[in-house]
Formats: sequence, C-alpha cells, structure tokens
Amino acid sequence: MTAATDTPVTGPDRIVVGFVRALRAAGVAVPVGSAVLFAEGLALVGLDDRDRVYWTGRATLVHRSEDLPAYDRVFASYWLDQPVAQPLAEPPPPPVTLMIDDEGAEPDESEAQPDSDVQALRYSAVEVLAHRDMSALSAAEWAEAQRLISSLRISSEVRPSRRLRPAKRQRGGHPDLRGTIRRSLTSGGVPVRRAWRAPVDQARRMVFLLDVSGSMEPYARGLARFAHAAVSSRRAGRVEVFTVGTRLTRVTREIARRDPEAALSTAAAAVSDWSGGTRIGASLQAFNDLWGVRGMARGAVVIICSDGWDRGDPALVASEMARLARVARRVVWVNPLKATEGYAPLARGMAAALPFVDQFVEGHSVSSLERLAAIIAGPVRREVLR
Repeated sequence: MTAATDTPVTGPDRIVVGFVRALRAAGVAVPVGSAVLFAEGLALVGLDDRDRVYWTGRATLVHRSEDLPAYDRVFASYWLDQPVAQPLAEPPPPPVTLMIDDEGAEPDESEAQPDSDVQALRYSAVEVLAHRDMSALSAAEWAEAQRLISSLRISSEVRPSRRLRPAKRQRGGHPDLRGTIRRSLTSGGVPVRRAWRAPVDQARRMVFLLDVSGSMEPYARGLARFAHAAVSSRRAGRVEVFTVGTRLTRVTREIARRDPEAALSTAAAAVSDWSGGTRIGASLQAFNDLWGVRGMARGAVVIICSDGWDRGDPALVASEMARLARVARRVVWVNPLKATEGYAPLARGMAAALPFVDQFVEGHSVSSLERLAAIIAGPVRREVLR
C-alpha cells in the first residue's frame, strides 16, 4: 500500500493524515474535524476491510456530491494501489436562461460574455401577436395587428398577356420583324442578328367579397385591412372590393384611399348593412349578374371572406358558386372559424359553397393572413376541407 505523499505511511494517524492531504490536493475540502471523525471511525472498523474503510471515509470526509468522483479516484490510488485515471471532462452546468422582451431593448455587452452562466434569450412580441386570434386582442394589440396587416406585401398571380416585349430567343418567343430589319441596317441589309419578342406577364385581377355581418364582426375589420393592403400594393394588379351582408355593396373607391384608417371609416360609412344579417346566396347572385360573369371575375382570383352562416336558401348559394367557379381562375374561401379545434363546415351556406371552392383557408390571425397572401400569389392548388 502506497501513500500519495512523500512521507512513508507507518501508523493509523499518519495514514489518516496522508489520505486527507491527498484528498485536499485533489480539490476536496476536508475540515480538521472531519479528519478526526475519520480517524475515530477507522479505530472502530479497522483497516483490514477496504469496503468499511471506503464507506467510513465517504461518510466523514465528503460533504458535497460533486466531490464523490475525486474521492473515488484518490481512494483507489491511496488504499488499493491503482493508477489514477484521468477524469472525464464533466459537462458544464446548464446556463441560466433569461427571457427578455425585444421590444425597444438595446443589446447589452454583458450578454455576449462567454464566461457568464446567464444567457439572454430574446423573444419577439410581434411573433406572439401574429399567432393570436384577432377576436381576443386588446385595443393596443389590435392597433399593432392592423399595422402588421398593412405592412404585408401582397401580390397577385400573374398570367401571360397579349402584349409583347423585346427578349432573347426562348421557347414560346415570337420573331420581331421590325426589330430584325432595324438591326440589319448596320450589316448592309443582311439579317445577321434576329430580334425576338415574348409575352409580358400581367397580374391577375383580385376580387374581395367581405362578409360584414354580425357573426363576422370580430374579424371583418382585419380582413378589410387586408383588402386595403392589397389595393395599396403595386404588385397586386387591379383589385376590386365588395361587402356582403343583406345586400352587395361595392367599396373599391372608398377603400382605395391612402390612409388605411380613413379608407376603412369611409367604407364602413358607405355600407348600410354592417354588422347586420347575411344573405350570401343573394349577394353572390347580384355580383354574378352585375359584375362577375360580365367580366370582372373572368380569369380573376376571387377571395370570399365569410364564416358561411347564411339566412337564405343554400341551393341559391350552390348555384351561384357554380356560376362564379366557371369564370374565375380560383375561388379562395377564408373562414376564421376554420382555426377552431374540431371545426367542421356544417353551416348550410358553407356546406353548399365548399364543393366549388379551390382553397379553403383560415383567416383568424395575422399569421393566417400572411399565408393567405402567399396562397394568392402562388400556383393553383386545390385545398378544400371535405
């Protein structure tokens, strides 16, 4: 048996002193009183049974669980003549995470210190607000949500038009005879370089039909704000806006004002049935007869924002939706109730219209309106909840 000190071990007291010194050299804090208790314990259990010596020392000399690996290594080296293995690198303690709101906060230089146990984890209040239901927002949150909706970049699906522009030769291009002759003047009339023209992409028309009935009141203002953002967008092409209640009202001119608050106030003043009843079938019939089938909905992306509650005849809703679907490029139905857990389209108007809808999406929050903007600009993809 070999001690971890230079002094040879020749007695119980010196054995205790040498072992305590070895523990202290390994970083284990051993008070004098603990060393005395260890010596008294060895006098009772003896030195012949190594297990008793181990547990006597562990019970009297170790006071922290973090010191147990060091105690085991020193005991194996001191009492059992075993080489000390290199301790495995212990994982650093988990950092303390501090949640900080990023709203108006300036970065602190102390947060970037690598030796600090505190890590600042910032969260975005805007991100939290974007996923909240618009019907549960406070006045301050509602003002911020409207600002976020107005900042959305809305673009319409594009289509090739009959107008042509100069282009490089490509599949589907058309020879430009005038341009070719003009270029040949520099080469003595020989058409060395030919000119080509290609169709110009044109944004498809967007038509909004906004349900402003009483059941849609918590969401109507947010959806109207989305329509205003589409009207104000330079990449959305021509946008038409109608309100659907007990009657159909065209509010494109009123909602086209630059200031969103003034635009929504003017549009609300022009609608006499705001927060009233709903006659979806009759409103769709009026739109098809006066505007839609005559040309406004032809090749357009029609966005109907409604919860599907209708006081009229569901058969009229189905027939008018069939007329609209035959002329429109796409019919997108936005229903805020779709986000409700366990929702099923059981309302009579919704059930009658659903077979003629290309995409059936949510519209209860700012994030759902962001997805709606991506759907309007994206390719045709049928997403209907059956």
